[in-house]
This record gives sequence, C-alpha cells and structure tokens, in this order.
Amino acid sequence: MNIDVLLTNGQVYNSYLKKFVAGNIAVSGDRFAYVGTDALPIAPQRTIDLAGQYVIPGLIDCHMHIESTMCAPRTFMNGAARNGVTTLIPEPHEIANVFGLAGIRALMQTTQNGPCDVRIAIPSSVPSTNETLETAGAAIENDDVEALMHMEQVICLGEVMDCRAVLADAHSKTNRLIRQIQHGRPDFSIEGHCPRFVGWELAQLLYRGIRSDHTDQSMEGLAARAANGMFIQLQEKTLKKEFLDYLMENRLSGRFALVTDDTMPDDFVRRGQLNHLVQRSIELGLAPEEAIYAATYAPAQHMGLRDKGAIAPGRIADFVVLSDLRAFAIESVWHAGAQVFARGEAWEEPERDTSFPAHFYHSVHLSPRTAEDFVLRAPIREGTALCRILAVQEHTTFVAEERAELPVRGGVIDWESSPYNLACVFERHGKNGGCGMALIGGTALTCGAAATTYAHDSHNLLVLGQTAADMQMAANTVIEAQGGFVAVRDGSVQAFAPLPIAGILSDRPLPVLGEQIAGVRRALTDCGYRHDNVIMSLSTLSLPVSPYFKLTDKGIIDVKKGAVAPLILETRG
Repeated sequence: MNIDVLLTNGQVYNSYLKKFVAGNIAVSGDRFAYVGTDALPIAPQRTIDLAGQYVIPGLIDCHMHIESTMCAPRTFMNGAARNGVTTLIPEPHEIANVFGLAGIRALMQTTQNGPCDVRIAIPSSVPSTNETLETAGAAIENDDVEALMHMEQVICLGEVMDCRAVLADAHSKTNRLIRQIQHGRPDFSIEGHCPRFVGWELAQLLYRGIRSDHTDQSMEGLAARAANGMFIQLQEKTLKKEFLDYLMENRLSGRFALVTDDTMPDDFVRRGQLNHLVQRSIELGLAPEEAIYAATYAPAQHMGLRDKGAIAPGRIADFVVLSDLRAFAIESVWHAGAQVFARGEAWEEPERDTSFPAHFYHSVHLSPRTAEDFVLRAPIREGTALCRILAVQEHTTFVAEERAELPVRGGVIDWESSPYNLACVFERHGKNGGCGMALIGGTALTCGAAATTYAHDSHNLLVLGQTAADMQMAANTVIEAQGGFVAVRDGSVQAFAPLPIAGILSDRPLPVLGEQIAGVRRALTDCGYRHDNVIMSLSTLSLPVSPYFKLTDKGIIDVKKGAVAPLILETRG
C-alpha cells in the first residue's frame, strides 16, 4: 500500500459518532487508508497541514434532477463539485420525456469520469401520467427498465409520480414497473412523489413498495411519514424549523436527508447547491453535526452506498475541507482521492457543450405560430362565457380553480380585455400537433408574455401572456432557437435563455446560463408575475401530477380526478 496523501491536524467528522474528532487522514488511491493520530509505518508521498480546519464526507444529493438546472450534465457536475457535492443521484425523467431511453443513455455517457460520482435513478413515470392527459416525446416502458436496472451506474427506481394510478389500478403501468423492480432488483429503493397523501392512501403506497417522499407536506403529513417508516427527503421548500425540530425531538436522525430536487441555474451560481441546504438547516437551528449527517451518511445508507458517507478506512475518499463550519466555507473538495476544487480557482468550461448526439439539438418540431393560434373560440356568437380560471398562487406551485364570466364577440372570447392571461400548450414532439388552452389568473402576468419548452414534464411549448401579439413573438423566439425560456413585453424580447439540447438544456457555461435565467426571472417579475420562484411556477403550469389544475396539450387537467376538464362551463347568448 502507498499513502498518496496525508492530511494532518484536522477536525475530522466521524459519521458513526456524529461528532468531530481531532486527527489525521491518510488516503491511498481512491480510498481512505487511516483516520487517527498514530504515526504511520508508511511515509506519505505528500503531506498537507490542515491547521485545524474541518473535514467532512463529500455531500450526497440523493434526490435531484440535473435537467432542472437547465445545465448540460458536465456543466452541472463542475458546479456541484465546487459546492462540496461528490455524489449525485439524478432522476433524468425530463430528458426521458423528450428522447426516452436514448436520452437517459446520452445523459449517462456525458457524466463519465467527472469531478463527482453520478448514479442514475430509473424514471418510473415517463410520461408523468398517460397519453390521454399529455403528449410526451417518448415513454419509459418495461423493456427500458429491464435494460436500465442491470447497468452499473443505475441505483434505484426514481420517483413514482402518478400515485393516483398506483392506488386506483393494480395493473397500471406504474405498478407493473414497481413489481418489475421488486422482482429483478429487490436491493433497489423505490422513490416516491406523494403530495398530501395520508391515512389509508399513504399506507397503500407504502404497501406497494414506495419508501421515500420529497414533496411539500403539512406537519401532519410529515409526522405520518415518519411514523410509518417512510424516508423523508427535505428540499428547500420543506426545510422548516418546525419540521427539523420535530425530527430531532423524535430522534429521527438517519430517517431523513437534505435534497435539492430542483435548482434554478441563477440560484446555483449565487448560493450553491446542496451546501446551501446544509447551511440553511444550520441557520434554522439544526446542529452542524446533524446537518452534515443528513447530507452524507443518511442518504448513503438509504441508497445502499456502503462505501460512501463516512471518513473511515476502506471508504471512498470523497471529502470536503471547511475553514468555517457554521458558514460552511469550502476550502477544497476531493473526489475518489483526487482534489477537484480549491478555493480561488477560476471557473473553466468550454464555450459550448457539444457532448450530445447532433439530433438532440433539433428537437422542437413546430412551425412558426400565427395570430390565429391565440384565438380562444366560444360555441356562441355573442354573449358571455363562464370560464374556469387557473389561479397561480404566490407561495406554492399548486394551482387553484376560480371562475369568471368573459364577453364573447363574434364567436371569440375577448380574453385580452380581461385581467386574465391566456395560456397555450403546443405539442412540439411532432406527434399530433395538439394544443390545449386555459385562462390563467391569480398572481400571473399583468402584461407581456412568456414562452418555454422547459415545461414539466412533457416539455411541450408553453406560452402565457396578456396579449396575443406578445405571445406570438415569445412562441416564435423559442421555436427558432430550438428551445428556451423567453420573456416578451410590448413587442420586444426582454430576456432570453436558449435551451437547444432537447429543448430543455443550455449548451453554455453555468455563469452565462445563470445570468440569462436571472434576466428572465427579472423580466417576468417586472411583468407582474408574483411567486417565490417564478421560473418554477411557470414551468410547472403544465405538470399534470401537481395539484390542483394544470394545462397540457390535451387541455385543462383536473389533477385529483385525473381527467380533462372543460375551459368553458356555460354560455349565455
């Protein structure tokens, strides 16, 4: 054995004792060889004096989506490593909704030999519902799961999103995939997406094999999950002091992890990734030792990564050196025994990412939109129409239902004179050319328009606006660029982030993309859109598994009923 690196005089986090212990760390190859204070019988090739700095295991993000940052995978990995993350478990259902198994394989290929370890969660819900409710570019079926589950890089079945189908039909596609994993890979965790399920329904989801949940919950929902043995994944919107206090008071350390789920690229540049949640949980009163545990050892154990999550002999040498524990100030990051980041290093990335197959850069199969595409027709010539309104809410991505009467003139609903936005979802995968329409209220736009192909989960073209002219310009800007996120006002593009890879990922470096998305965010806010995260709010307007009403290319979706709902409820002539 060689000792490649000896780090001396550190405060080393012990995951088993859940405390820091003064000592040295010896690294041989890609693994820890020794942790302690004894003199070593082997002279190290290199010695680093830590001078009392803190050393923790590399952070493990066990529920996240690389595509949610709109970054190319390699770009994301470089950013994650700079923030102390050495293991990522992405669930690539976004690119799978565009290109299916080929999309997953292409993403996996681009993550090889990078600055952090990437293990893949098999997308279990592609599309998120079914072809009656939405049109995706591809689907993940049993044959695809069979191919994926025996690949070395694959680690679990990703979040089961269509829980209604799981409960309603024992022979549903999702239940078939769950049984397939239980039979073929019983060692795999089956991850969940179970918003607001409690009581009998929650019990039945657990009975069918779903073992975790990362969705927004009430205190009642959190307590029910904890009491029933569900592994709890806290993302930023559920990182609340009362939740953390409950988990600690009930000695549930090890039964929860910090996860990012979705990270906006401008937030990524400004405040980091999983390290931000560790720091935030400390600010909310969680002891640093517990916060570190929830971002290292707990997720490693949950995912069966027995050689990760701890600084101990035989474990993979993923670790982070901190100069300030509470501020979580990162000095250096090491992955598999090699230093991958040191504070002060410049951000270096290629100007363009060309790592995907050529046809991935040409995936928006739509002709330019015309003014006719934004006409909302009524079944009467003159009078009024009572319409269902989808109300955006400022502090959640849940969309409520309202109703309003709008005038009908010449067989057309005069929505432009109303306080409501028109929203259109155009099928863009070249399958059926469908279009769904809805009226949007609540805290949505008060002027201008927006358009994006980053529209969860099917990633069709979503257009929202207060005027048809601005909507047309927004739509055509995105179509011409083969994907993107744009804000338009008074006939002028205010901000634009091109997303040419599968219509959902940028080919530019993270700092460039971050500034582009920050510009779109500012422009939407200037146009009156009010939300804690306007990018996420807009892009999930088309997510038909997120309560309560959403819009797809098939029309308005009543999420609870799993059915298409009419826009026009009644008319008066």
